[in-house]
Amino acid sequence: MSLHVFLYGARVSTTLTPVRVPAPAHPAPSRRTRLLALPEARWALVSTTAFLLALALDLGGLPWWAYGPLYALAYAAGGWEPALEGLRALRERSLDVDLLMIVAALGAAAIGQVLDGALLIVIFATSGALEALATARTADSVRGLLDLAPTTATRVTDNGEETVPTSELTVGDVLLIRPGERIGADGRVLDGASEADQATITGEPLPVAKGPGDEVFAGTLNGTGALRVRVERDPADSVIARIVTLVEDASRTKAPTQLFIEKIEQRYAVGIVAATLAVFGVPLLFGAELTDALLRAMTFMIVASPCAVVLATMPPLLSAIANAGRHGVLVKSAVAMERLGEVDAVALDKTGTLTEGAPEVSAVRPLPGSGLTPDDLLALAAAAELASEHPLGRAVVRAARERGLRIADARDFAAVPGSGVTAVVEGRVIGVGRPGDRSDRAHWPAGPDRALWDAGPDSAPLDAGPDSGLMDAGPGGVEAGATVVLVTGDGVSLGTLALTDRLRSHAPAATAALTALTGTAPVLLTGDNARAAARVAEATGLVDVRADLLPEDKVDAVRELQDAGRKVLFVGDGVNDAPALAAAHSGIAMGRAGSDLALETADAVVVRDELATVPAVVRLSRAARRLVLQNLVIAGTFITGLVLWDLLGHLPLPLGVAGHEGSTVLVGLNGLRLLRESAWRPGRVPSQGTRG
Repeated sequence: MSLHVFLYGARVSTTLTPVRVPAPAHPAPSRRTRLLALPEARWALVSTTAFLLALALDLGGLPWWAYGPLYALAYAAGGWEPALEGLRALRERSLDVDLLMIVAALGAAAIGQVLDGALLIVIFATSGALEALATARTADSVRGLLDLAPTTATRVTDNGEETVPTSELTVGDVLLIRPGERIGADGRVLDGASEADQATITGEPLPVAKGPGDEVFAGTLNGTGALRVRVERDPADSVIARIVTLVEDASRTKAPTQLFIEKIEQRYAVGIVAATLAVFGVPLLFGAELTDALLRAMTFMIVASPCAVVLATMPPLLSAIANAGRHGVLVKSAVAMERLGEVDAVALDKTGTLTEGAPEVSAVRPLPGSGLTPDDLLALAAAAELASEHPLGRAVVRAARERGLRIADARDFAAVPGSGVTAVVEGRVIGVGRPGDRSDRAHWPAGPDRALWDAGPDSAPLDAGPDSGLMDAGPGGVEAGATVVLVTGDGVSLGTLALTDRLRSHAPAATAALTALTGTAPVLLTGDNARAAARVAEATGLVDVRADLLPEDKVDAVRELQDAGRKVLFVGDGVNDAPALAAAHSGIAMGRAGSDLALETADAVVVRDELATVPAVVRLSRAARRLVLQNLVIAGTFITGLVLWDLLGHLPLPLGVAGHEGSTVLVGLNGLRLLRESAWRPGRVPSQGTRG
């Protein structure tokens, strides 16, 4: 049976359905299908064994009754399945090329060429087994990402503990995760302390500490402690479930090149039948021998069949999808994989794409006369923000903890949306908020600091002199575009904190690699202010920056590029990016913090938020397109050469079979080259033009 039947028939979902078994967390589990585990391989082995025994007895001069049944067994074992598939296709008024092979083999037997017909069946069955193995190995590569979630979990109830299938878990259930167990659902830690190996989901190389309030993911591996976890997401919506859905959907799609081939395949097959009748009939009219004419016609039918052409497209694309999946990029379809290789321009969102989308404290500055050191000011702000759920508040608390500061107890916490928080810390009312309310400007001294207050949230650069109290500023230090918050004590200004959205570590390398791939630097499209956009653009080497954009403005920018003849790849993560993702020639969403709408709209999802994988998957898609072209050339060359040999000379049937089936296997194996680890090459910063 040929690979295209295997890929598009009823067995596709079976091949890619995950088998839920425990496996190591990192790297992703890798299982290789054994050859004899495939029914195609077992039938091919029976057919080959029967043929070899029959051939030995035949050459040994034994009577027909001794080896005839063995030839019959070789025909039946190797030919029953493709014959059945061909008859089913015929019943649906479709001519399957597999049926042509069976007809040719039976025709050879009918004129006494039993050996040649049996050889055709054996080679045909063997090539089908190799193709099935190649397809199974592709599925194995994908399954390494899917075999993560456990099949059962320990649920805590009022009556104690019970073991239940993870599919039966619901939001609100409480799970007990023992040391060394896989976490059964996406949720949040209620109590306990441990660490989780999240490498296969988030790409983090080291185990991540987990305690009350921390999020955990289904399929990740718990460390040495016990955790009680409340389920916060239905198992069908977990990260692992999304991976399953995306990969299975991708396996059922067909690329435009494949659809075009299949469109002409039926007409081509009918043409082969007509041409075969002509190759058989015309020589008879001129006095040729019946046997010679029939053998030539059946050889023609075999070598002219488009099996290799049909297989030229999908193995490279499916192999590329599998390889990308192993590295945390889920390409949703063969169509999407093919389109990724066509892009020649890139547009990037800023927040959550080039940056991490999470603020960090980049500077701490006490006011002169406050009597506070930078650490004192940060500790007071963290104490006031400890109960806050706001991202800025969490960033302040995280910064204090990273510096090992003591965070005092606070009481009477109050939060005013859009303004800030207040709390009583060590007898003082500490307020932390953005300096948008200018009613207390009298407390702010004149000079540069007063100008900072007047500038508001998008302030001018903070003074980075010796008195600035800079704290591990990260990429770019204290720069324009920072969000400034004011810390007050009993209504008196004490100092400011500057918070910035941290640039992703791979952003400069990724933008440089995308520039090298497309020949032009990516365009930055962001709804953020121009100052913040300029800061990120400078750090990543981007020149074309468009800020203060609404979602429809991003769409207009993408369409402007496409109207100029460019095929645009848009990379984003938020709800506001979904229209641009849909409008672009191809779209990639950052999956870790991406909105559901963005994930559904994009053609591919970067599960681990590693920006360097974007140029890598584009490069992989281009490699797949090159292999498709190579395969079409290989297939066309073999078919043309063998057909001309048969029509103009004398092509022996066994040699024609070997050439036809050999070309089919060759294009299949050529496509599977993209399964190799070396086919994935993450973007590196070119030696010239790099900005850091």
